[in-house]
Amino acid sequence: MKSWLKHSFILAVTSSLILSGCGNSAKTDNSGAESDPGSKKIKIAATFYPMAEFSRQVAGEHAEVITLVPAGVEPHDWEPSPKDMTVIKEADVFVYNGGVEGWVDKALESAANDKRIVVETIHDLELIEGEEHSHEGEEAGHEDEHAHEGEEAGHADEDVHEHGLDPHVWLSPVLAQKQVAAIQAALEKADPAHKEDYKKNADIYIAKLKELDELFKSGLNGAKRKDFVTQHAAFAYLAKEYGLTQVPISGISPEQEPSPSQMAEVIKFAKEHDVKTIFFETLVDPKIAQTIAKEVGAKTDVLNPIEGLTEEDQKENLDYIGVMKKNLEALKKALNE
Repeated sequence: MKSWLKHSFILAVTSSLILSGCGNSAKTDNSGAESDPGSKKIKIAATFYPMAEFSRQVAGEHAEVITLVPAGVEPHDWEPSPKDMTVIKEADVFVYNGGVEGWVDKALESAANDKRIVVETIHDLELIEGEEHSHEGEEAGHEDEHAHEGEEAGHADEDVHEHGLDPHVWLSPVLAQKQVAAIQAALEKADPAHKEDYKKNADIYIAKLKELDELFKSGLNGAKRKDFVTQHAAFAYLAKEYGLTQVPISGISPEQEPSPSQMAEVIKFAKEHDVKTIFFETLVDPKIAQTIAKEVGAKTDVLNPIEGLTEEDQKENLDYIGVMKKNLEALKKALNE
């Protein structure tokens, strides 16, 4: 475990006044706006981009949303600094996906706050097995005996890793709606005075996600092929939702290096099925995808798991829905070659 845990004792005994000062200087939201010390807005600490985007859409003007994992940083192997721990401690609501953030349980325990509401957005969702455990895409139920709102221990994040369950649910517009609803419930509990606004905001955004779902259905219906090769196994939920087959080069964790036999298996599949596009992603070195593409005479293209926005994404003013639409166009092109 990295050095931030050494600071947990200091965080536990430092006065709230000092912590408040550190927190205000430590973070801004994605727009770069500093938090207002006199603001009555609730503070939401969200682990990485999709969780922050969903939180902002529901919160509207009533909350300051702080994204812990910086833009352009791959979240699977990120861990919080002491300043991040301060933000976590001071948050009224802590929003995380589950399964991606292996540091969450220890961080919440070290930066304890009895009033903080914690929401794991994959809680109660039925997860599927990760590709390194099953290449058949078989479903596996995901149950957790612990409550996730207001409790500081007993989260299922480690269970997801231990059982090889795939956490990339946000890439399904249908499951993303359920994540938004989970965030809505948490904000209503944290700030009941604005309950009606949170419901209204959530309803508006869920309607946009339903429109996105319809775009995927119509755009992928009738495609010439149903399989696509991608750099890491992040798209199982999207594939399942729209009747596609994901063929990943590596497993559910992007830092995993595929073995020579795995590489050979993907190359064989690509040649036999005349695959013309190998997908890579924005926050991970594309050399493996490029190697396979060169071997089979295919080109490469981006299929974005939306684990964080790149500088280019931000310059284009892209958000979750905008990136998902680009993913749809890339899939439509590859599946109809």
